[in-house]
Parts: sequence; C-alpha cells; structure tokens
Amino acid sequence: MYNVSQIEVFFISGLNETHEHRFTLFFLTLLCYCVILMVNITVIVTIIMDKNLHEPMYILICTCCMNGLYGTAGFYPKFLWDLLSPVHVISYSGCLVQAQVIASFAFSEVSFLSVMAYDRYVAICRPLEYHSVMSKQRVIVLVCYSWMTPFCIIGTNVFLTTRLKLCSPYIARLFCVNAIFAKLACFPTETTIRNIVAYIAIVIYVFHGSFIVWSYMYLIKTCVNSTENRAKFMQTCVPHLTSLLIFLVVTAFDVLSMRFGSKDLPQTLQNFVAIEFLVIPPLMNPLIYGFKLTKIRNRILRVIILKTNC
Repeated sequence: MYNVSQIEVFFISGLNETHEHRFTLFFLTLLCYCVILMVNITVIVTIIMDKNLHEPMYILICTCCMNGLYGTAGFYPKFLWDLLSPVHVISYSGCLVQAQVIASFAFSEVSFLSVMAYDRYVAICRPLEYHSVMSKQRVIVLVCYSWMTPFCIIGTNVFLTTRLKLCSPYIARLFCVNAIFAKLACFPTETTIRNIVAYIAIVIYVFHGSFIVWSYMYLIKTCVNSTENRAKFMQTCVPHLTSLLIFLVVTAFDVLSMRFGSKDLPQTLQNFVAIEFLVIPPLMNPLIYGFKLTKIRNRILRVIILKTNC
C-alpha cells in the first residue's frame, strides 16, 4: 500500500555527504553569492544611473542581471542555512516557492536571450528602423513577456503539483524543482496534466531556441561581407552569444543529469552539476557584459577612478 499521508516537510538528502566540509563549503558559497550580488548590482546600478545607457540593449542587459539576482535568491540563502544546520529540511510550501522561483528564472533567461537576439538582429540588419521597432513601449512589452510568461507557465505547473499525492518526503537534490514532485508522486497517472503543461512549455521554448539560432546564423551571414557589421557583431553580439552558450551548456548538463544521470555517480558530482546554472550564468553574465561592452566598462572604470581619487 502507498503511504499517501499529507507531507508537510521535505528532507533534503543532497547534503548528506558534505557534513565534514560544511564550513568550508559555507564560506565558499557565501563568497560566490557575494560576488554574484556585487557584479550584478554594479551592472544594474551603472545602467540605471547613466542616461547614455538608457537604450534597448542595455535595458535588456539590466533586466537580465535582475533576473540573475531573482533566481539566485531562491537558492543561496536556503542553501547557506542548510550548510550550517544539522537537519536539512524545507516546508511543503517553501519547496513549492523555491521550485517556482528557480524554474521561472531559468525559463526567463531563455526569453531574455531570445529578445536580445531579436534586438541585435534589428540593430544590425535593419539599422534605419531600429529606434522605431525597438521603441520604449515595445521594450517594456518584451521585458514583461520575458518575465510573466515563464512565471505563469511555471505557476500553473506548481499549482497542478499541489494536487499530487506524494509517497516520499525525501529529495535527493540540493533544492526543489518541479520534476522532483513527479518522481515522488504515488500514482503516475496523476502527472498527465502536468506533463501536458510541461510539453507546452517545451514547445514554446524550443521555438525561442530556434529563433535564437536562426537570428545569429542570419547575423553571421549578414556580417561576413561588411567590415562595419563585423565590428558591431564582435562588440555587441559576442557577449550575448557567449552568455547563451554558457547557459545552454550548464542547463543541458543539469537536464541530462536529472533525466538520465546514474545514482552510482558521487553525490558531490551530482550536486555540482545540479547547481551549475545557478552559479555560472549569474556570475559570468555581468562580467562578460561589463568587460566586453565598452560603454558599461568605461562607465564602471570612470566611477572607480573617481572613488579612488577621492
């Protein structure tokens, strides 16, 4: 018989093998999170404070950094607390909230990358129409779409999750994700509607990915024969493309590990693969944009020099 009693608390078993090194991990994680906060906030404040950066491309970079802060806030505070706690637990409602935040962050990242690809396509391939196409109103609509669509899709999935009868309170990961609830469900047939919503999300974001690939292929084709366009591509598209590749690689590792990963792999390796997309993109994106994009880099250096002289 299945134990279908109401689960109020989940036990996180992903940290079971880290007890001996938990203080080292705590300080390394705290350092990583502080650096993520510092670099993202620096880029955000720089773009907000400098009116010369109030352009569509920089506004999108700003919102992308905000999304990184949003996603990491759903993981690091709880993870840091667990590293210092003898018992690693999370409430049922807390698990749902964490799953909502982390999943919507990941999907929003794809949306922002696709909007950035569209922005670069218009800037390079249709430069005379750029300011009319990428107006402030359209940028606001695209930003709202990039945040609200993933939030609503994942919210629907999380709502359907609350209808599942769960047979186990043990989560073999460092944090909660929607896929875990399907594995803990007592009756696989209960997950049918959730799977339909998941497939709809997959179709939407496969379209996003296809658009990104098409836009960059078209951009490369357009820029090959023009020195001016090549310079624009190297200056403004390479950071976006680098950010995209980093995100796709780390997300692919996580998805493949969750779907096909062997339980025989060391828990430490499983943990590292699971949190890559919460470490590398939020840390690397602002660094890539800050160092590669001249306007942001010069503005940050100017502020540093002024502070040093004072």
